[in-house]
Amino acid sequence: MDVHVPTRMLVEALVRTDLTVDAGELYATANLLDMNDQQVRLCIKRLVAEGRFVQEGRGRKAILRATGSTGRAMGLDVEFVTHAYRQDAGLAPWDGAWHLVAFTVPESARPARDALRAALTLLGGAPVHGGLYVSANPWEPYVEEHARRLDVLGHVTFLTTRDLRRGEESDPVALARAMWPLGEIAGRYERLAAVAEPRLRFLQEHAEPSGKSGSSEPRRLTIAVELAAEFTRAMEADPLLPPELLPRPWPGARARALAARCWSLLEEQTGKDAGAVRLFGLYGGLSRLAAGA
Repeated sequence: MDVHVPTRMLVEALVRTDLTVDAGELYATANLLDMNDQQVRLCIKRLVAEGRFVQEGRGRKAILRATGSTGRAMGLDVEFVTHAYRQDAGLAPWDGAWHLVAFTVPESARPARDALRAALTLLGGAPVHGGLYVSANPWEPYVEEHARRLDVLGHVTFLTTRDLRRGEESDPVALARAMWPLGEIAGRYERLAAVAEPRLRFLQEHAEPSGKSGSSEPRRLTIAVELAAEFTRAMEADPLLPPELLPRPWPGARARALAARCWSLLEEQTGKDAGAVRLFGLYGGLSRLAAGA
């Protein structure tokens, strides 16, 4: 199955552990993925204009350095991905509490209100009513961080309950099914599994360590980026509901396990320099958590 990798996603996949991107590596990898140099130049220009990266140098000799906000977002990625694998391994059981956030941001601060609503959705919240969102996870620190940044914390109320009911429905599993688009989320994970399976077979059949099968190296690199892109698409839409609230079997657990097996083989087979690339640091050790699922 083919995977579309946006240029922006490629840049983020090649961020190293020191939060830099080597432009030469970026252009070379983009060419392997049939992207032209103009696409890369325009993407870099947009990312710099948005304040997500600072460019040092020019052309293929340049270095892109992630800004503080970009680095923070990447740190959150690590937290959420780790939490997902902990859930799969049975290490993060649900305590039965629903976490609610209510806000009444005035019309005069409408952009901040819209940004807060978008942040709540990105954090996996589901709307209960217009200004009331719910999560099954303890998301308060993340919501507070967004509210402070938007200067609307004084308009936000936090509460938890174990007695959530919509109409006559109070069963947690039925509530989760009604409030989150689980079918759509499951479909994204089924696609991730369909992408991971043939790539896993390739890695198993071409198990030579780096340097012993040079013809396989470009393919391994494209597999790494493709998996990161498809994994991100699936995870971005996932509210990471506790397994107790999900249908069984849940496609997300299987897809993440397949991806983790791919990452484990990529880590073994790709040269020692691969450890400097952030996506290996993010995904490379997840096979140990997945093994316990």
